[in-house]
Amino acid sequence: MAPIDDKKTPGDGSLLPRHLCRVMGFNKNHSSRTGTPYHLQVEDRGPIFDEATEEWVRRVNVIAYANYGEPSARIVYGKDHDLPDVRTHEHNRVVAQRIQELAAEVHDLLEEKEERQIGRVKNLLERYYRTRDEAAKVEFEEANRLFPLVFARAFQELKAGRALAVEVAAAELAATEAAAPAPAPQVDDVDVLYPLDETQRDIVLDIERVSEELLRDLGALKARGAADDILQATCAKLLARAKDSLTRRDSSADFAARYLDMTRNSLVTAYRQVRARLTRAGG
Repeated sequence: MAPIDDKKTPGDGSLLPRHLCRVMGFNKNHSSRTGTPYHLQVEDRGPIFDEATEEWVRRVNVIAYANYGEPSARIVYGKDHDLPDVRTHEHNRVVAQRIQELAAEVHDLLEEKEERQIGRVKNLLERYYRTRDEAAKVEFEEANRLFPLVFARAFQELKAGRALAVEVAAAELAATEAAAPAPAPQVDDVDVLYPLDETQRDIVLDIERVSEELLRDLGALKARGAADDILQATCAKLLARAKDSLTRRDSSADFAARYLDMTRNSLVTAYRQVRARLTRAGG
C-alpha cells in the first residue's frame, strides 16, 4: 500500500493537490508504411508511488495496439515513463509537452519494429526454403496471421532480392571460398506479450521497468567492484526468469498471472538490495 502523501500538498497552496496533477493524454489511430492499423495511447497517470524505488513519481503510460479494430488486435508496445513528482501548473505543462514527444517517438519506434519484423519474416522464409524446417513454417504462418501486410512486404522484398541475386551469383560464387563467414543475423527484440487485461499489463510493465533499473544499478555496482559473484548470479537468474515471463505463451491465465506477480516481487526485492549496496558504495 502506498504511503499517504499529505506532505506533498501543504496547506499554504504552494503545490497542487494530487488530483490536479494530471493532464490530457493522447489517443490517435494511424497506419504504418506497410498499412498496418495502429492505435496509440499515451496517458498521464499522475503521481504514483513506485514500489521498487519507494519514491513518488509522475508516471506517463504508453500503449500501442496493432491491427486496431480487428479480431487479431494485440498490444505490441507498452512502457511507463517516470518523471519527477513536481505538483505545479508549470510541471503539468512540461508533462503535456512530454506526452506529445512520446507520441512522436513511439510512432517512429513502431516503424522500426516493423522493419525488424520484416527482416525476421524474410529470415524464416529463407530458412524454410533451404531446409523445409517445420518450426520456421509455423512461425512465418503465425506472422502472416497476425501481420499480413508486414508478411506481404517481406515476401515481395525477398522475391525481388532473389531476382537480383541471380544476376550477381557468379561473382559471389567466385569470392565465396576466400570470404569470411557471414555474421549471424541480429537477434530481434524480445517479443513481449502485453496482456489486454490492465492489471496484468501493469505487472508486465513493472517487470520491464524494474529489469532495466536492476541492470543499470548492477552495472554501476560492478564498476565499483562491489558486486560479488553470488549477487551477480542471482540477478542473472532473476533477469532470465523475467525474460521468460514476458514471452511465455503456453500457460493458463491463472498460472500466468501468478508467475508474473512472483517474478515482479522477486525483481523488486533484488533491485532494492542492489540499490542499497550502491548507495553504501557512494552511487
